[in-house]
Amino acid sequence: MLGLSGTRSLGRSGTGLSDYREPESPANPRKCWAPGALNNANKESNGFLLTPQDLCADGAARPPRAHQKLATDPPLTHVTLFWREGSHEDWLRFGRPVCERIIDRRQRIESYAPGQVFALVRWASNDYGTRRSTLDIVRAVGRGEMLTRLPGINPGGELLLSARSWHRVRKVLGLIDAIEETGIDPCDVSPEHWRHMHNRLAVGMTPRAYNAKHHRAWLRRRTFRS
Repeated sequence: MLGLSGTRSLGRSGTGLSDYREPESPANPRKCWAPGALNNANKESNGFLLTPQDLCADGAARPPRAHQKLATDPPLTHVTLFWREGSHEDWLRFGRPVCERIIDRRQRIESYAPGQVFALVRWASNDYGTRRSTLDIVRAVGRGEMLTRLPGINPGGELLLSARSWHRVRKVLGLIDAIEETGIDPCDVSPEHWRHMHNRLAVGMTPRAYNAKHHRAWLRRRTFRS
């Protein structure tokens, strides 16, 4: 990644050097949303306020026509990504959208089926410096499931991890890099691990590593649940 305003190159996912202002282009373009593509209940859980999806959907923006489906089809979660280099930059650190729609050269929408997990990075600045720097790891939910309303995500999702400020965002990016280095796709990581990571980071503790043993155990549990 490159630092903003001509700063020196950062390491993978911006973890190499300390720079509060985020990169202008995401690393790992095969797994991240790349800006170049745009040019052609109430229940308390992990500190997040949850709301039933059917209540949120009524007030949410209508999805694109390309995503409209029959009432019997699984609901999709639509993620709107906007890119204006140097001032407003959204990208997906990981995720496997089932479909996508390019709105214009600066905006696109990616859609996820219930159960899919993705990581959304959002950054914005003004003349005085960084205004917003966030990373949310979200699980797309099905009908009747509890969800959290999130900017740019329609109608919302289950928030597994939330990081605010570039210092914390960069730390999470480094932990995601470490998972990928073991050969595990972050899209398939246990949701419980992301919750564990959120809780540990929230109190200044180091999360435990996610290894192949943990991953195999999660895949077995997921098979039994399905």
